[in-house]
Amino acid sequence: MVGLVVGIGIFRTPSLVAANVDSEFAFIAVWVAGGVVTLIGALCYAELSAAQPHAGGEYHFLSRAYGKPLAMLFGWARGSVIQTGAIAGVAFVLGDYAAQLLPLGPYGPALYAAMAIILFTGINVIGTIQGKRLQIAMTCIQISAIAAIIAFGLLGSPDATPPAPVAAIPEGTAALGLAMIFVLLTYGGWNEAAYLTGELKDAPRTIASVLVLGTAILVTLYVLTNLALLAVLGLDGLRNSDAVAADMMRSVTGPAGATLVSIAILVAAISTLNATIFTGARVYYAMARDLTLLPSVGVWDERGKNPANGLILQGIVALVLVAMGAATRDGFKAMVDYTAPVFWGFLLLTGLALFVLRFREPDRVLPYKVPFYPLTPILFCLTCAYMLHASIAYTGIAALVGLAVLAAGAPLLLFRRKTALETAPATAIAQESD
Repeated sequence: MVGLVVGIGIFRTPSLVAANVDSEFAFIAVWVAGGVVTLIGALCYAELSAAQPHAGGEYHFLSRAYGKPLAMLFGWARGSVIQTGAIAGVAFVLGDYAAQLLPLGPYGPALYAAMAIILFTGINVIGTIQGKRLQIAMTCIQISAIAAIIAFGLLGSPDATPPAPVAAIPEGTAALGLAMIFVLLTYGGWNEAAYLTGELKDAPRTIASVLVLGTAILVTLYVLTNLALLAVLGLDGLRNSDAVAADMMRSVTGPAGATLVSIAILVAAISTLNATIFTGARVYYAMARDLTLLPSVGVWDERGKNPANGLILQGIVALVLVAMGAATRDGFKAMVDYTAPVFWGFLLLTGLALFVLRFREPDRVLPYKVPFYPLTPILFCLTCAYMLHASIAYTGIAALVGLAVLAAGAPLLLFRRKTALETAPATAIAQESD
């Protein structure tokens, strides 16, 4: 669970969270609150995934609860907003840290982001096979970078540097809503972790303890990391940093430390970007097989053993999003704004699906039941509803663009196939499982 959730967001989002809180206490408190929300959501997903075991995840839950059209709209949202927005966002984090090593001017992060997407889309089209050991190694690099930040931040002696001028902080609920959007983005991945239900021995008894322990580890890691960043940079320093880890290490150890941690984060970002590109194109492939449009996207490439056309289409969409992000002051924040309302809208529908499926299938045996039902899923749905509101009301124009792209997918339902195409070859299925 920790390996699925810990990502490169922790190296970028603290500055955005700091920009939307008015005290160090509030800064740490929202990270703890994010952990509580993560646990509640994971427990709800654990019941859904145990009762409805399926590789399709949310697509399957939504299909069973509301019908195939809504599930297909989710597939469109994942391919055009959620997954591609994540690819562009990760690419911008990579660009921010690459610009620390070799600046390319004001549009340097966007240029690095575009080059990375083109490079790794090309590598995946050729058919390079990912190795589990490589991914584990990249996760270890991320954890090592976090450990270095905690150690140097809490034990080091920073240079005394005056804080830069700080932009105005939003007031009241606007600030809280924005801060929680970035915190919960950093905790993202817990919905995948809940699918561990199918892998555990005696899952009904052990899943809750696994999720509680995993969440406790995550909260500990993130709170210690942010305490270390605060100890060195302070709240004002965090608000003015686009590469918090590099700036913190530069303050404690000098340029050599900043360069070392930037390289480690770049390696981790490359791994995350490659994995996100690799898995994301499967959405285009699956959608194209359910639609009469773009039939070539639903063709499996036997040479590369991948959905090559889906990878290319995904890369084009991600590059368009990078261009959109480059036109803003902060490309990463623009990608968060772009994806947030669509993400939280479908997460709310998934939470409500738990109630729908319990009502519709009262006799179904539930291998795992969410504790304190119905209070737990109600809290989860209320949180999702608030986050949906915050992601529309308190973010930039990119959020409205994301909603417009979601709406543009509705006409695709008119091109739905009456019967699905035959399944992909065994090699494709195996590759997708990997």
